[in-house]
Amino acid sequence: MNRILYFDGAMGTMLQQSGLKAGELPERLNLTDPGLVTDIHRQYIAAGCDILKTNTFGANALKFPDKTDEIVAAAVKNARKAAGDKLVALDIGPTGKLLQPLGELAFEDAYALFAQIARVGQESGADLVLIETMSDTYELKAAVLAAKEHTELPVYATVTLDENGKLLTGGDIAAVVALLEGLGVDALGFNCGLGPKQMKAFLVTLRKLTSLPVILNPNAGLPKVKDGETYFELGPDGFAEAMCEIAQLGVNMLGGCCGTTPAHIARMIEKTMHILPATVKEKDFTVVSSYAKAVVLGERPVVIGERINPTGKKLFKQALRDKNYDYITDEGLAQVDCGAHILDVNVGLPEIDEAEMMAEAVARLQSVAGVPLQIDSADPLVIEKALRLYNGKALVNSVNGKREIMDAVFPLVKKYGGVVVALTLDENGIPETPEGRLAIAEKILSTAKAYGIKKKDLIFDVLTMTVSSDENQAEVTLESLRLIKRTLNAATVLGVSNVSFGLPSREVITSAFLTMALHSGLDAAIINPCAKPVMNAYYSYKALSGKDMQCAEYIASQTSAPDPAPTAPQQKQANLHDVIVSGQRDKAHDLTKELLQSTAPLDIINGYLVPALDVVGSGFEKGTVFLPQLLMSAETAKAAFAAIKAHMESSGAVQEKKGRIILATVKGDVHDIGKNIVKVMLENYGYDVIDLGKNVDIDEVVGSTQRHGAELVGLSALMTTTVASMGDTITALRRSGSSCKIMVGGAVLTEEYAKTIGADYYAKDATGAVAIAKTVFGND
Repeated sequence: MNRILYFDGAMGTMLQQSGLKAGELPERLNLTDPGLVTDIHRQYIAAGCDILKTNTFGANALKFPDKTDEIVAAAVKNARKAAGDKLVALDIGPTGKLLQPLGELAFEDAYALFAQIARVGQESGADLVLIETMSDTYELKAAVLAAKEHTELPVYATVTLDENGKLLTGGDIAAVVALLEGLGVDALGFNCGLGPKQMKAFLVTLRKLTSLPVILNPNAGLPKVKDGETYFELGPDGFAEAMCEIAQLGVNMLGGCCGTTPAHIARMIEKTMHILPATVKEKDFTVVSSYAKAVVLGERPVVIGERINPTGKKLFKQALRDKNYDYITDEGLAQVDCGAHILDVNVGLPEIDEAEMMAEAVARLQSVAGVPLQIDSADPLVIEKALRLYNGKALVNSVNGKREIMDAVFPLVKKYGGVVVALTLDENGIPETPEGRLAIAEKILSTAKAYGIKKKDLIFDVLTMTVSSDENQAEVTLESLRLIKRTLNAATVLGVSNVSFGLPSREVITSAFLTMALHSGLDAAIINPCAKPVMNAYYSYKALSGKDMQCAEYIASQTSAPDPAPTAPQQKQANLHDVIVSGQRDKAHDLTKELLQSTAPLDIINGYLVPALDVVGSGFEKGTVFLPQLLMSAETAKAAFAAIKAHMESSGAVQEKKGRIILATVKGDVHDIGKNIVKVMLENYGYDVIDLGKNVDIDEVVGSTQRHGAELVGLSALMTTTVASMGDTITALRRSGSSCKIMVGGAVLTEEYAKTIGADYYAKDATGAVAIAKTVFGND
């Protein structure tokens, strides 16, 4: 169809206008008032939309443990009655929970929740699945896998960005695109959180990155309050004008989210129906990603850290036997600090459960480091377990020209996404000539295409052999590199350090070979990034080849020097600070107990723990630290606090709290991610936090505030249908005579909106909430 397709607008907004009260669950109306839901669908069809979203945004078993199937089936039936020959999209929203290790919900449990919705949706007659309003790539992956594994329907996915173009958990647009394209969705885009004006710049970025059709379903601007009523700043005309500008930038599907009505959609269609949809063009990026960022292979030379590998490392082998995951994360963090862009992860030992070890190592590394990982194993079962649980699009090491290996690994990469390292060897071994290695590369490429894997998702390793056994091996490898580049124009990778095996002063040979390989077309080097001479060669090559603007990276690499080694007491203190900053929870308790032997508890809290949290909080505000790292640091500080508390209790001392705070997610809202993050941070800063939970009645908030004498109350709401309940709660607190200060936060709120509903403070995020608490209690 050579025109833009149109989604409908908001269901919640229309239900509120029809009398839905604050705190009522809109999904339940599929059963109790199906006529109302169907009538709203009909209004959107009359407005001209092509795709109706079912009233199932929050219809999961966490919210409706015994009614999920019935509600989903009824919702599809209600939409189908109105749709006629138009399409019905099964709407799947987030669970409202953070996934492990940041939260309590296991990945497979989230997957099961989404799978139930998807299965019933297809059985009930949905035409496609729309996964929307996702703010966490890990939850997004669980939902996409569930939809693809339990339906045969097209799968669309849209995420919610903040004003900086990031997800709640820190992912950027490039990371989202890499993940979703790797998982094989059919269209992607943005919805909710922002209005069309705010989404405009992010659309430009998305169009540059994606090879898929683009969807935009923004809010009707930002929320405001007038005469006690919530409304959105853009009426139908203003919304249509803004959407016309967006359509001209290039989209394939348009619609609306919070605050939009049939009138908004009708005017939008009228203003944009003459604009052709964007041409969908294949982007030729070889890209891997973590939850936080994407790394493109081919734009600049990339360093893959090689140290997480037991080969030739006695201490590492013992760490694996002992399940010493701190050893693994230490190796990872050290390599990232030294400049690694990707970390290779190989935990293969005959005497351990490699699949279990790999899954746990990947989870631990992803909780402390934001770089992509290379899953390195010869066992397809290990690769599959790691790929399923990996948060992003991984690099996979490896396949080769042996048919059974390709048949085992390529289906996994097709299912979960990834870029595959392709070794140019086969049943006959490693060819002695560049032409022989090229022939295997071509065979691998042909087989990959048969599995639906594109050339951009392969990276060829022509194999580095040691020159100590044959002085011609380096030149064969380099010519093979050049030949692959000339003939296939494909991405390349090498285990560079192999060249110097068996020779003295290995770093000298390795550094020279790295420079030669980069000049011959190497895109990714598997090296030890903590080897200074090797990294000097890397940075020098980039500066000399025009790949380092103003030689900035080279200069930084030569001018940054480590701090002088501290004395023994300083070493313990520095370690505790660094452990908290890096989020190494398992170390914190023992380090704190050791430090308590010589340092007063309050001195540890004020001198080390709080400064470490301040460092992480500052990084979070600047966008250099992401939510997973923030939470892991907070959990690490909590482990240290636990040691301090136990010490103080044993000595009869009492830790004085800085102030008492009530937290609650307001009536009708079951999304408590933001509130839980705030709780963790406030507790780590020494505040006495009373968490009332989610979907909290107004009377309970007022009563708890009075009973506990709380001086600060924090209210959270994610859904536009519940912000009115937030305003009602604030009004009730004021009428009760409480002198408490009130802070509010949530994805649908702004500082201006917070003021209009009577809040004293607006907390943009958890670090903002800590700053507010310091102000209220005079702890600044």
